[in-house]
Amino acid sequence: MAHQPQIKIPATYMRGGTSKGVFFRLQDLPEAAQAPGAARDALLLRVIGSPDPYGKQIDGMGGATSSTSKTVIIAKSSKPDHDVDYLFGQVSIDKAFVDWSGNCGNLSAAVGPFAIGAGLVDPSRVPRDGVAVVRIWQANIGKTIIGHVPMTDGAVQETGDFELDGVTFPAAEVQLEFMDPAAEEEGAGGSMFPTGNLVDDLEVPGVGTLKATMINAGIPTIFVEAAAIGYRGTELQDAINSDEKALAMFETIRAHGALRMGLIEHLDEIATRQHTPKIAFVAKPADYVASSGKRIGAGDVDLLVRAMSMGKLHHAMMGTAAVAIGTAAAIPGTLVNLAAGGGAREAVRFGHPSGTLRVGAQASRNGDEWTVTKAIMSRSARVLMEGWVRVPPPA
Repeated sequence: MAHQPQIKIPATYMRGGTSKGVFFRLQDLPEAAQAPGAARDALLLRVIGSPDPYGKQIDGMGGATSSTSKTVIIAKSSKPDHDVDYLFGQVSIDKAFVDWSGNCGNLSAAVGPFAIGAGLVDPSRVPRDGVAVVRIWQANIGKTIIGHVPMTDGAVQETGDFELDGVTFPAAEVQLEFMDPAAEEEGAGGSMFPTGNLVDDLEVPGVGTLKATMINAGIPTIFVEAAAIGYRGTELQDAINSDEKALAMFETIRAHGALRMGLIEHLDEIATRQHTPKIAFVAKPADYVASSGKRIGAGDVDLLVRAMSMGKLHHAMMGTAAVAIGTAAAIPGTLVNLAAGGGAREAVRFGHPSGTLRVGAQASRNGDEWTVTKAIMSRSARVLMEGWVRVPPPA
């Protein structure tokens, strides 16, 4: 039997914020994978090492967590006044499934640095020293992200003293602006609050009727109160991820919230939307010890937030969920805003399992409708490895 050699594809392995992923230039993918469809999904699944019934992704580039089972495809932009198009694929660990329904806010920080290094940004827009402003079209959700990438001696600056809780080592700061972040989800009418309410009574069989803020901003997110589901908001990963009953409860809440938001038409469709919507719970400030051993005081934060990603409690906070947090916090009356003390505010610092994060948003009201012009937060990014990723044929 003849054996074919593995396929070699140029790729870059990058950290962006508290996530890692494999980045590709669209033009470097095999021809069949340059268009959306089964061939592209099969390739990315094999690159990451999914589906893996052992849940380890040993035979691929994935790290067996939602934060490290990620792929990104970048191309020169087809949109006016944008530099690059950014497409994100969240790869399931144990299923043959790539979720294209949302963005990764953390990896958004790596898009500008990658695009500059890959020659996808017009050199006239990249200063030798200073800050390069990279205009990114987020193709999954049809939104603009502005990345502010530091440059030194004609190269992307990756080292620095910016510290990000959830990332061990400091690096250079990359500021992100998520423009008009209200997500335009099919079935949700493009509304920031698809139910028309800042807070709803969400009936969840087997759980009860929960107060919920359901918002489309950054990524569709369902916020509930920690106390209403038996938590304090200070929990770390082991407290929830080892509890199968709790994980099932969160998935049930997520499914009923998605149905209420108009993101799905039937409850069983939630299986095809692992990445969206997110489910998070909020609480007023309290003392706790972060996963690193760092002590977080109640006076260090405005509120506490814990969020689920791909069926597990996230080790820090997804960037897109942070946008949802900042947006909801800026709108008086949401559960997020009330947990932060209520009233008008343009920024919050929230506590998550790895520490704290500050996010800002500019909100305004026109009649009964709220709009947010942009949400702002800082992340960091760096190249971990570059060269070729290899996959066995066919892929």
